[in-house]
Amino acid sequence: MNNQQGGAPGSEGPQGARVRARRGLIEQEIYDQATRLFAQRGFSGTSFQDIADAVGLTRPALYHYVHSKDELLAKLVEEVTEHAAAELSAIAGREDLAPAEKLREIVLLAVRRQGEHAERFRLLLRSEADLPAGAAAAYDAGRRSVLRSLTTVIEHGVASGDFRPVNPAVAALGVLGMANWVAWWYRPDSRFELGEVCEELAALAVAGLAGGEGRGAAFTPLDMVRGIRGDLDRLERLLGE
Repeated sequence: MNNQQGGAPGSEGPQGARVRARRGLIEQEIYDQATRLFAQRGFSGTSFQDIADAVGLTRPALYHYVHSKDELLAKLVEEVTEHAAAELSAIAGREDLAPAEKLREIVLLAVRRQGEHAERFRLLLRSEADLPAGAAAAYDAGRRSVLRSLTTVIEHGVASGDFRPVNPAVAALGVLGMANWVAWWYRPDSRFELGEVCEELAALAVAGLAGGEGRGAAFTPLDMVRGIRGDLDRLERLLGE
């Protein structure tokens, strides 16, 4: 009897596995509904009771799965920023890739994450002022880690001649701005396939920083303007009717 009720983890049998699976589904539903409500009403404008009602639980029952709104927001920050920071840092640290290849992989990943989780990215941007201290610190650390990884890749690319001379931090902010903007205009039901968007924007980022003949030390401000104009034209063709 004791073995059935208090066995080691993983030894509870099919019924225990079903209980864990059901709990996981409910926790995911709570997280999804909280994210939706935060996006619609703001973090401060959403109550714990609102989340319970959306999931179909009583407030006491909701406490069985999560202890506070802050806990849900912390999970969102972890998923959106900390995971992204770790993934981008891993790409930046790869020794088998040249700087241009690293940049391409970083933009591919960043754009895909923005396209797949657009609502969550928009929510965090809108809720920065409402983030609890712990979540705000984690959010800021994640963003700085992402910027640091991309800046380092661009620095190495400039030093190797793969990229034209630029201010690495400014260029990194520009690339991130392009990727982050996807969360505001891309919709899964649009006529654009997300993979195509990822490839197009990754190509724009690499082409915009590419070195080589005519784009090295003698690269002039006018050349830069022309290059930006060409990049914008390509993006307009992608978005236009």
